[in-house]
Amino acid sequence: MSKNVNIDWSNLGFNYIKTDFRYVSRWKDGKWDEGKLTEDNKLSISEASTALHYGQQCFEGLKAYRRKDGEIQLFRPDQNARRLNDSCKRILMPEIPVEKFIDACIQVVKANEAYVPPHGTGATLYLRPFVIGVGDNVGVKPAPEYIFCVFCVPVGPYFKGGMTPVNFNVSEYDRAAPYGTGAAKVGGNYAASLYPHELATKKGFADCIYLDPATHTKIEEVGAANFFGITKDNKFITPKSPSILPSITKYSLLYIAENYLKMEVEERDVLIDNLDEFKEAGACGTAAVITPIGGIEYKNKLHVFHSETEVGPVTKKLYDTLYGIQFGDVDAPEGWIVEVK
Repeated sequence: MSKNVNIDWSNLGFNYIKTDFRYVSRWKDGKWDEGKLTEDNKLSISEASTALHYGQQCFEGLKAYRRKDGEIQLFRPDQNARRLNDSCKRILMPEIPVEKFIDACIQVVKANEAYVPPHGTGATLYLRPFVIGVGDNVGVKPAPEYIFCVFCVPVGPYFKGGMTPVNFNVSEYDRAAPYGTGAAKVGGNYAASLYPHELATKKGFADCIYLDPATHTKIEEVGAANFFGITKDNKFITPKSPSILPSITKYSLLYIAENYLKMEVEERDVLIDNLDEFKEAGACGTAAVITPIGGIEYKNKLHVFHSETEVGPVTKKLYDTLYGIQFGDVDAPEGWIVEVK
């Protein structure tokens, strides 16, 4: 359905580009309609929509990958569907059937196939599904109607000149409250992170580390990503907390570390005072897959892990394996890949 596009794949960033089609479905009177593709990239909603006033909205991020044989695949979209539904449940929005979510993603990729970057460029087609509360509603209560939408943009590789470690500092601000919405992918969490992020970048850091809001002693998240560390005895460790967004990339890395790299893995508390236990550290998420952490500044002291300039060997192996699975160059565990036919 897409036209030929003239894009310099090697110079793509992470910016909005209007593609040809997006999917829109509406919930009204207790059910979702069939949903359809549209060329219109504007949504018309009531001024009284709960998404605008009470933050009743959530979103997801996943990618479509062009394989060496030219075919296109999605990586674990069922997990994004389930996480979107967990977010919807948390803020009283209707769930999207998993099949409907995956079908919407496939429709959008097929309709915009010309925008899926060629294999070998490191670029991908980023999909942004979201749900918003709409309709005439002034009181603080769930919306009478909802919109589920999926749009896509081609994005470049996160690391242009190869993977490079970056430094973070520890924020005194909280990303989420105990028993709050930290585990849901809602916009309010990101709005709360904008100011601490700006403070970190003004000091020359890539972003900031958030500690647990109750005690400020344990690492929870790294900017908008999940933390992991490789201990000196070669264990893959990642924090466990009800305030952390359950990253699909993180759980994929946990599986890869255990089953492909034969490492011990553990989800547990990661104390900010115990950074010495790790020989390597990283942040993981959809955009970068892995961002290696060179160092973390805490109490005016920079704790350096493997190196501030070079990626650690275990981090590199984890990255290469997951990246290879996503692009179809490494055999995937059963059920991880959905082909776009």
